[in-house]
Amino acid sequence: MYDVIGIGIGPYNLGMAGLIDQTEEVEGIFFDETPKFEWHPGMLVEKMDLQVPFMADLATFADPKSPHTFMNYLYENNRMFPFYFYQNFKIPRQEYNDYLQWVAGMLDNLYFGHTVIDVLDRTKEEYYTVRVEEKMTGEIKEFDAKHVLMATGTKPIVFDGTEDFPNEDILHSSRYLFEKEQLLKSKDVTVVGSGQSALEIFLDLLEEQERQDMRVTLLTRSGGLFQLDQAKFAQEMFTPEYIDYFHNLSEEKRMEALDTLEPLRKGIDPDTLTRLYRKLYHRTAAGGDSKVFIQPMTEVNNIEFENGRYHLDCHQWQEEVRYVHSTKKVVLATGYEPHFPDWFMQNFKDKIEWEGEMQYKVTRDYQLVFEQERSHHFFTATGLTHSHGTGATNLGLAVHRNVHILNTIAGREVYRNQQNPAFQTFSVKDL
Repeated sequence: MYDVIGIGIGPYNLGMAGLIDQTEEVEGIFFDETPKFEWHPGMLVEKMDLQVPFMADLATFADPKSPHTFMNYLYENNRMFPFYFYQNFKIPRQEYNDYLQWVAGMLDNLYFGHTVIDVLDRTKEEYYTVRVEEKMTGEIKEFDAKHVLMATGTKPIVFDGTEDFPNEDILHSSRYLFEKEQLLKSKDVTVVGSGQSALEIFLDLLEEQERQDMRVTLLTRSGGLFQLDQAKFAQEMFTPEYIDYFHNLSEEKRMEALDTLEPLRKGIDPDTLTRLYRKLYHRTAAGGDSKVFIQPMTEVNNIEFENGRYHLDCHQWQEEVRYVHSTKKVVLATGYEPHFPDWFMQNFKDKIEWEGEMQYKVTRDYQLVFEQERSHHFFTATGLTHSHGTGATNLGLAVHRNVHILNTIAGREVYRNQQNPAFQTFSVKDL
């Protein structure tokens, strides 16, 4: 029997697998249905950087001496001096993906091409049975573990009805690079979205405009193209201290706090905005045409197809004006929502405690709260924003989360979490 079985292998569980690999106290295996590790392959746009510093790797915050750090990746791949001269904390997304694949290649506790089809709760025996199907052969196997860790990631948010349109015409941003060639052939592309992905795709299409004539439009629901808040003290909302504070708030206060933290979660990287503005400024020098249309404060309510074009039902919400925007192709950079496997809702919905709008209750160390107390824990790295705040999706805090979980499983401090890193004091209860 394993100590823990991880369901899903993205950066979160890959990091956990790496931490387990470096300790003899916990034994675990991890499954993912994809044939190999890939991190957002449809969005590895050239010239785009990670939004967090390179220290937000799989191991540094838990063990800087680990062989799975980004610095060791650079060393082993003869990139130490280029990185030193690069003098930038933020690394290319393509390099980050290569680093993750490099770590995955070193670990023997990862099983790709295996779909978890069921998790059985052995309540009396106090363990879980995980049923796994090997995709190549169809063979079904069962594995037992004292604990499970669900990190099943997110799924794209799209408009109702758009799934009936051809993938090359109406697509989510997660498929951008796969369909880019078809987008360019249309010579008329509209990007819908207000965040980082929308701007990255929009910028990439502007680069293509230099080589061919095409119409590019950006429709954003937000009041403008607002930048991510990267102020030093604002970043302290990503510290373990703030997570402690946030988690101890009532559900109502947590939801209120999330509203105030929006600029930390959904803004656009300042460098990306600067690149866009500079490009448009240079284009319009000496009376040139920007060749783009950017419309903020516009909500797209529906998409219809007629006479070879897609017609977007738009609403400028500040002026209360409705209009129709016509285009050949649409990229929906409309974000993601947590993905929960069918077996999770079927087997555990009635056993766990819920709060708010169907958001499960989670302990500080990332356990689901069951109505009946238990010793075999169900940990989750999915859907934690309501319980652990804006840092729930931050890559840098993934290591902090994994250390919490791993120490709980081991029953002692295997890895040390950094203590009191913030200059601010969030709670006054202990003053």
